[in-house]
Amino acid sequence: MGLFGFFKSQFIEVIEWTDQNASTMVYRFPVQNNEIKMGAELTVRESQVAIFVNEGEIADVFGPGRHLLYTQNMPILTKLKSWKFGFDSPFKAEVYFVNTKQFINQKWGTSNPIMMRDSEFGVIRLRGYGIYSYRVSEPVVFLKELFGTSASYDTSSIEGQLKKMVLSGLTDLFAESNIAALDLAMNYDELSEKGKEKMKQRFSTFGFEITSLYIENLSLPEEVEKVLDRKTAMGVIGNMNQYQQYQAAEAIRDAAQNEGGGLAGAGAGIGAGAAIGSVMAKALQGNHQQINSPSAPQPEKMTCPHCQTLINTNAKFCGECGETVQKQKVPCISCQAAINEDAKFCGECGAKQVTEKTCAKCGKVNAPNTKFCGDCGDNLQQ
Repeated sequence: MGLFGFFKSQFIEVIEWTDQNASTMVYRFPVQNNEIKMGAELTVRESQVAIFVNEGEIADVFGPGRHLLYTQNMPILTKLKSWKFGFDSPFKAEVYFVNTKQFINQKWGTSNPIMMRDSEFGVIRLRGYGIYSYRVSEPVVFLKELFGTSASYDTSSIEGQLKKMVLSGLTDLFAESNIAALDLAMNYDELSEKGKEKMKQRFSTFGFEITSLYIENLSLPEEVEKVLDRKTAMGVIGNMNQYQQYQAAEAIRDAAQNEGGGLAGAGAGIGAGAAIGSVMAKALQGNHQQINSPSAPQPEKMTCPHCQTLINTNAKFCGECGETVQKQKVPCISCQAAINEDAKFCGECGAKQVTEKTCAKCGKVNAPNTKFCGDCGDNLQQ
């Protein structure tokens, strides 16, 4: 290769970057020991920005599109190199491609539980996790604040810092929300949106824009969840007496199926048998109390005067024979108080009541409340 061919090989005529890694944020075009030819073609694809750096100082920035490099469209670099108008010799400069697409599915989570005060449980420890997405919105700020002059830069380089920023902001947000622990699940969307707004200023200091933030789960400590499970189970069980009876029946069944036989042979010895007996006694006692509870009184009974069938005392007719069982009331012959027709004495004045009426015509003895004789029909009230 001749001398002319050697110099020609040092001139860069096409500058572009095809992203091969989804997590790469910055790529430095390899121009070391080479020179960029004036009039070279620069191709910047969508979701990319090309930045020219001259001796550590940021010069021109190119957005998506096809650019031919001349002094006319590189004003800052032209000024830094003190080029005169029309200068067309090759030049040296560093070219960085910044990826401006969204970096999605970035995970955040609590490495240590968040201490917060809850209105129902008091002080609790809360754990949570979720995802967020962001992109480079200010490439120049990003290059100055984070990237520097490294050959490449990916999401893992900034992952720890961003995760701590998100977690710090969300911890503060949860504490300020004053939402009860049991109501957090119904406020995931609202808390996620507020968390995103809270992160905007923090991300912008690095030239980033947070595009989304999601809370996937917030959980209470295991011991608190066990208490909640027991409380839920109690609500499902409902009647404790019936549940104890069910447990006792299950224990008897298990003991009967045991090869050793007997309650003590249920697999836990004499102590287990005693425990089963205690549960059975309590269950039966509860059942007895429930049956004899004053909340469910049994109605009083009496005998029907006609057919001797047991009926309720407040019944007006017998359910067996259909006869009336309510005694008729008649006035006392002395004080006119209402008394039973078969009463011998008045309950108010104590006067003796006429128990029978004798017919003056035929001599038949009739009941005291009879108006006409049962034999001859004579009027007994005359």
